[in-house]
Amino acid sequence: MKSQVVFFNGLFSADSKSIKQEDQNAAGPFFVMVRKEVADQVHSWRFIILAGLILFTFLGSMYVSLSNISNAVSNTNDPDRLFLYLKLLTTTDGSLPPFHVFIGFLGPLLGISLGFDAINSEQSNGTLIRLMAQPVYRDAIINAKFVASLVVISTLFLSLNLLMIGGGLIITGVEIAPSELIRILCFVMLSIIYVAFWLNLSILLSVKFRQTATSALTAIAIWLFFTVFYQILLNILIKAFLPNPNTLTQDQLISYNEIILTFLRFVPSQLYTDATTTLLMPSIRSLGPLTMEQMAGAIPSPLSLRESLLVVWPQVSGLIAATVVCFALSYYLFMRREIRT
Repeated sequence: MKSQVVFFNGLFSADSKSIKQEDQNAAGPFFVMVRKEVADQVHSWRFIILAGLILFTFLGSMYVSLSNISNAVSNTNDPDRLFLYLKLLTTTDGSLPPFHVFIGFLGPLLGISLGFDAINSEQSNGTLIRLMAQPVYRDAIINAKFVASLVVISTLFLSLNLLMIGGGLIITGVEIAPSELIRILCFVMLSIIYVAFWLNLSILLSVKFRQTATSALTAIAIWLFFTVFYQILLNILIKAFLPNPNTLTQDQLISYNEIILTFLRFVPSQLYTDATTTLLMPSIRSLGPLTMEQMAGAIPSPLSLRESLLVVWPQVSGLIAATVVCFALSYYLFMRREIRT
């Protein structure tokens, strides 16, 4: 009986060791591909150019905010004047927009540039079929593409905001409050999610189309549509189907504005702008129209972090949902794709 127990214990330990070895062998190629993709992305000229452009706009925005920070802090009518480091991200004199506005414009280009040739370039170069011939799971390939680009984007945004905090400590000598630090980290996470949406969209187009030029032009066309033409089309439809706002009562005018805001929030950049503005300006209490009854008795004071997150949670959940849908579609199409030479 003892020999049987020893035998089964040894068999169980051998099986557990083999399972752990298989998990390590499966995880090993994934991290190797992630490191390789990160190195390729960082050394590519398109990332260097876009990262340099984002760094240039960041330095320009910080210079403008630091030049006007004393006026912003001394303004007694501003309930956000005590949040010095949030003011560094939002203060402007009109010559340059704040940094989060630049991210709303340049972030999609960064995500598109990192993902538009993720799959089709590998197939056109003949490296995808050779990679699939190795003992690598198919889903590890597309997961490594996404994770590597996400690591690059996260490192870039986190480094820029830590640079802003360090520069503010050196120049102003004022310690950052914990609530400000958490809000800035939430802003970083929101920026990563926003760029990750465009990254997943470009990866989806890279899986769908075999030519890199087609996937790149399609992604840029979608970005241009939401950035420029969607607002023009919406204005035309509003004038055609909605009544003149000058003839509406107060309640009808509120419903009119809510309809317009609902259609505007189909645009990812609008969701990002609403969320970042609320996080970086704690005095903002609502993203929609308010009646005089709702405003009566309201004290102009900043919201807590929890209340600001509750205000922007619909926008954040919308961006997360769109990102997950794009990644799920690209994952599904890639797993069912026939890969041949």
